[in-house]
Amino acid sequence: MGDWHSRSVSQVMEEVKGNLGGLTAREAARRLEQYGPNQLAQPQPPGLLLRILGQLKDPMILVLLGAAALSLLASGGEDWLDGVIILVIVVVNGVISITQEDHAQQALEELRRMSSPQATALREGEPRKVAAAALVPGDIILLEAGDQVPADARILECSRLQADESAMTGESVPVEKRTEEALPADTPLGDQVNMLISGTLITAGRGTALVVATGMDTQMGHIAGLLLDSSSGDTPLQRRMAEISRSLSFLCLSVCAIMFGVGLFQGKGLLEMFLTAVSLAVAAIPEGLPAIVTIVLALGVQRLADKNAIVKKLPAVETLGCAGVICSDKTGTLTQNKMTVQQVWLPPGARRRDAMVAGALCSDARLEWKAGAPTASGDPTEGALVVVAARDGVDQNRELERLPRVADIPFDSTRKLMTTIHTDPEGGWVALVKGAPDVLLDRCVSTPKGPLTPGDRGRILAANEGLAEKALRVIAVARRRLDRLPQNPQPSEVERELTFLGLFGLMDPPRPEVRSAVARCHLAGVRPVMITGDHRSTAVAIAKELDIARPGDWAATGAELDFMPQELLENDIEKFAVFARVSPEHKMRIVQAWQKRGKVVAMTGDGVNDAPALRAADIGCAMGKTGTDVAKGAADMILTDDNFSTIVAAIEEGRGIYSNIRKAIHYLLSCNIGEIFTIFAATLLGFGQMPLAPVQLLWLNLVTDSLPALALGVEPVEEGVMEEQPRDASAGLFDKKFSLRLAWQGLMVGGLTLAAYFLGFTRLAAPGMEGAVANTMAFATLTLCQLFHAFNVRSEDRSLFAQGVLSNPAMNRAFLAGLAMQLSVLLVPPLQGVFSVTAMSAPQWLTVMALAMAPIPICEWAKSVGRKEKAAEAKEAAVK
Repeated sequence: MGDWHSRSVSQVMEEVKGNLGGLTAREAARRLEQYGPNQLAQPQPPGLLLRILGQLKDPMILVLLGAAALSLLASGGEDWLDGVIILVIVVVNGVISITQEDHAQQALEELRRMSSPQATALREGEPRKVAAAALVPGDIILLEAGDQVPADARILECSRLQADESAMTGESVPVEKRTEEALPADTPLGDQVNMLISGTLITAGRGTALVVATGMDTQMGHIAGLLLDSSSGDTPLQRRMAEISRSLSFLCLSVCAIMFGVGLFQGKGLLEMFLTAVSLAVAAIPEGLPAIVTIVLALGVQRLADKNAIVKKLPAVETLGCAGVICSDKTGTLTQNKMTVQQVWLPPGARRRDAMVAGALCSDARLEWKAGAPTASGDPTEGALVVVAARDGVDQNRELERLPRVADIPFDSTRKLMTTIHTDPEGGWVALVKGAPDVLLDRCVSTPKGPLTPGDRGRILAANEGLAEKALRVIAVARRRLDRLPQNPQPSEVERELTFLGLFGLMDPPRPEVRSAVARCHLAGVRPVMITGDHRSTAVAIAKELDIARPGDWAATGAELDFMPQELLENDIEKFAVFARVSPEHKMRIVQAWQKRGKVVAMTGDGVNDAPALRAADIGCAMGKTGTDVAKGAADMILTDDNFSTIVAAIEEGRGIYSNIRKAIHYLLSCNIGEIFTIFAATLLGFGQMPLAPVQLLWLNLVTDSLPALALGVEPVEEGVMEEQPRDASAGLFDKKFSLRLAWQGLMVGGLTLAAYFLGFTRLAAPGMEGAVANTMAFATLTLCQLFHAFNVRSEDRSLFAQGVLSNPAMNRAFLAGLAMQLSVLLVPPLQGVFSVTAMSAPQWLTVMALAMAPIPICEWAKSVGRKEKAAEAKEAAVK
């Protein structure tokens, strides 16, 4: 980017080869060909074939495709149901992934749309309306209130020119622009008063400017480039799923190889062992896992939508659950993005009404009433004075009828004052003046009670300092009675011998609900950090009020970050609570520094300047009401109520969703371990036949790997989840406790199945029926055992009876559906033949039911032991 603000006007004019009369049509056309249109570049999205091939990079997808082929081979191609189901799951997941919106592309499209479609430029020495896309460096453009700035430009001349740059810099107040000859090279973007930024809005005045950059060379183009350069990394959930995929792939291949080798060593047939090994591989792969995870996330998205959060990417829901840092923009996110009078100070003897009248009438803002409440259009600061006066009973419209405005002296940055002159109904005229307190005070000679004394002056200055220390913007008001109306009012003639009326302290106030949301963040171990383009003093004051900045926390400005190496920032990042006057690059550096410390970062924001950091964060949260379309396009989640507390509720929901996904994985893998153990142990023990036929394994997966796992996915968020520290995003899903729980519960399921097989083969079958009865009892026990075991997995440590056995309606329906499906296979004669089962006697049924229900008392005992150990550890820690 060019340092246009730090050069003289003549240097800039020479650099871009411009002239005050504007360009000729021929020269403009030549430059348009040289520089290209004043538009943002749009990358070509990958084709559909490349997107489809990209899906094959997921290890789980490859495993599932292999499982589909193996399931067909296991049944000789006759039973194709499970293979087709697996392929459908792969296709559904691929479609969901491919149809996810390309966020960078959306953000770029919105950036392009924001560019002003028309502009007024000097061509052939005459003002002409031209397409904004046709502007080139060297063009002279004319701007007035209401215009959108079409390109980056250096101001040549202006009158009361102000621009709303909040979307680009975070500055909540319109910036007064001036024709400064040159500024220091390191002047932050928000302080470059001699420049106009593409995409911002002219709110007051008029000006002439020289175009210095167009298209991708503008500040907005720079942000577009950052969006293209910043790629979205894998979410924690995607990393966990990849981990599971790799583990399952290794497990399947290893077990199949061992099984195949052991069978051949025992002298069994090659084809028989191949089909057995393939059946085991199908049993070991929870083919419904990706679909179940997707559905659980989708259900979470629906719940979040009810809480005013729209999630654009499913994995982003789970990512919130391990968020350890929320980097939040100040303006419009933590604050209301609305200047408001916070305090009014009056000198002794002054009437509050007099100060209110001066604030309301010495203004170009206009009072409007909407639904019985006062609002104002125009400059935000002036509007705040008009609104506070209306709330105090001083209606600007009625006062203007009483005191008609007959003349004014506009505000300018040199004298820092504005004056309006009104006809006084009591005779003569009254001049009302407002502006910077120190400047205004020098022109005052009295207060309402009498002459201005040194003591009065000291009290006024002390009050001004007190308000400024609270990061309030201070405006002073005064008046003077005139015996005659000047024909051409001049500041030197009117703005003297004033009577001081009072001080107004203004600020963009915090949202009332944010402080409680910040408190919940601290309780949940989530660090809130303020990142803003506003001034340090204002940012720190707001951060302290919201308890974002605590004693000992640091604050830094963008200028300080420029001199801070990234390595140093990464080392000290946890010491900072506030970053002020920062650019888009700074925001990205801050987010990346936290990520380097191993934190999952959520970034909230609403402006164009927030978009790159929203994109770079693990999860970007844009404001739905005040947020720009660019920010919404770059974000993963949109808060429709612009409420900071909504993100805290989303974090709680994310933690609950992760817990439910973990429960589903726990259930699926523990059951599959039981299946693996059953067949593997039978092979090693040299059983004459396998306890389960290939078709039974396929049916078993269909019945138990779907509905119960989905029911676990809709478990309510457990109590106390927001009193825990965020989980480490780098920690594996299979920690020691989780792995041990999977192992012993899987062995329990497999052991109970083998017990059913053994009892059926040796004790309960009629002569000649041993094999059929044993196989049927093993098949029935394994299926029903898994259905009952789903109730155990609803909580890792809480008793099922404390939760309420029937407290999850979805689990009740899943159990009944699975039970009905299994009973139909066991009891309906045509299906008995298809699935190689035989009718069972009453003792056989009683044995099956007893073994199938055994996991509930076994797991209840294990949970009780675990709770006692946890209580003992907590007691020991408290003693220490």
